[in-house]
Amino acid sequence: MFGRLRAWKRRHSLLVDTLALTPLVLLSLLSSVAMSGVPRGPELYGIGPVGALLLSALLLTPLIWRRKYPLAVFAIVALVCFVQWLAHIDILPSDMAVLAAMYTVAARRPLKWAIAAFVVTELGLFLAFVRQGDQALTAWPTSSVFVVAIWVTGIYVNMRQRYVESLLERAERAERETDQQARIAAAAERTRIARELHDVVAHNVSVMVVQADGAGYAIDTDPEQARRAVQAVSSTGRQALAEMRRLVGVLRDDRNSAGEYAPQPGLDQLTDLVEQVRASGLPVEFIVSGSPQDIREGEQLVIYRIIQEALTNTLKHGGPGVRASVLMEYGSHDVTLTVSDDGRGASAARSDDGHGLIGMRERVSMYGGTVSAAPRPGGGFRVTARLPIGQTA
Repeated sequence: MFGRLRAWKRRHSLLVDTLALTPLVLLSLLSSVAMSGVPRGPELYGIGPVGALLLSALLLTPLIWRRKYPLAVFAIVALVCFVQWLAHIDILPSDMAVLAAMYTVAARRPLKWAIAAFVVTELGLFLAFVRQGDQALTAWPTSSVFVVAIWVTGIYVNMRQRYVESLLERAERAERETDQQARIAAAAERTRIARELHDVVAHNVSVMVVQADGAGYAIDTDPEQARRAVQAVSSTGRQALAEMRRLVGVLRDDRNSAGEYAPQPGLDQLTDLVEQVRASGLPVEFIVSGSPQDIREGEQLVIYRIIQEALTNTLKHGGPGVRASVLMEYGSHDVTLTVSDDGRGASAARSDDGHGLIGMRERVSMYGGTVSAAPRPGGGFRVTARLPIGQTA
């Protein structure tokens, strides 16, 4: 309810400021009516009832725009009060308009303008008491306390308003930073998914190429083997297509929830990966040594992708009759992977646009690990990766 009331006040600020002047207007009207009924009334203020009404109108009317133009309104009211003092017109109830204008300056303008308005108000009050004589001058300190209280209240309101504005600005900035971080995280996730897409498709397509080549060689001499190879090509193609659709769907649809994503491969799928590579015609020896440890899903995915990429490279560049071995060694705080083959090694042709080795280094570096890939002495190729377990990179 209070929020709606504040919103209404902001939308109708001019009406609210006009209504706030009602007590001063009524006080001025009552004083003018009372003055007109008193014998020799004009001597009460040094001005007649009509003149008092006109002067009160000059003092109170500018206050309607005090919120929008606080300095200009204070200057006009102070100038009217000074002209009143020069004309030897006594203090009217409407002279309190200068206090309202001073309060608005203190509440809405920097401190230097608030001090200037306070000094002008105090000087005008002092001049008014001086004209009334020494006896009236003794009341000046008491009246000054009232002026100081109004001025300090305006300063407090100003500080409070600036504090609230700073909190709102800080909240908006935090919201913008949160949105920016969310966009950066989304872009990083899309990059990771794109890398996943490359790894999955490259591996499956390599298997399909090898199987298709084998089917082409065996179609005349061993039709049954060629048939199995074609079936493997079909199965691998469907798997690659499903993976590609899933990953591309994630990239294109921001509304997908985390629950709709298929789980990423881990250590439990390594046996299936090795069997799939063996079915494609590459003999693979898979050895695990050491005591298995609990490994986080992200680290499991890194291990899986390194082995997958290394075996894919062997399929693509190892040449005919190549054999591969995968050694996975558990240490006390790390896992060491060694994927080697006895293929062409340094003599194998390498494509310049491949991202496999770069992807390995990026994945391992995220977890503070290292990876090396180089031809073996005497022939073949070796990929060695060391990945810390349970550590923050």
